Amino acid sequence: QVQLVESGGGLVQAGGSLRLSCAASGRTFSTYAMGWFRQVSGKEREFVAAITRSGGTTYYADSADSVKGRFTISRDNAKNTVYLQMNSLKPEDTAVYYCAATVYGDSASLQQQSQYQYWGQGTQVTVSS
Repeated sequence: QVQLVESGGGLVQAGGSLRLSCAASGRTFSTYAMGWFRQVSGKEREFVAAITRSGGTTYYADSADSVKGRFTISRDNAKNTVYLQMNSLKPEDTAVYYCAATVYGDSASLQQQSQYQYWGQGTQVTVSS
């Protein structure tokens, strides 16, 4: 089992940057693929980005308000931490951001919430216009 704690959220102006961190407990962090999701109040939680166990492959949401090209997911297995670097932030990026861990899958299935067994408590990101 793994426990996840996000940090790094806050208030930023449009065009600014934030880096979210998700610290995982336990000594088996490298056996989990990791993902970031976000949720706006009243809406469904949506996929943002994911990274495989080794960090060799990453996936990003490919939607109309795509984060691709603006957000970067990375991990440091020695520090049991996954990061989400968010640049060129927009007001529509405002949401609670969650990190998640899964023992299953190292493929495009990482974009599906159902693949994840463990979730953090979330961190609020607010982007002002």
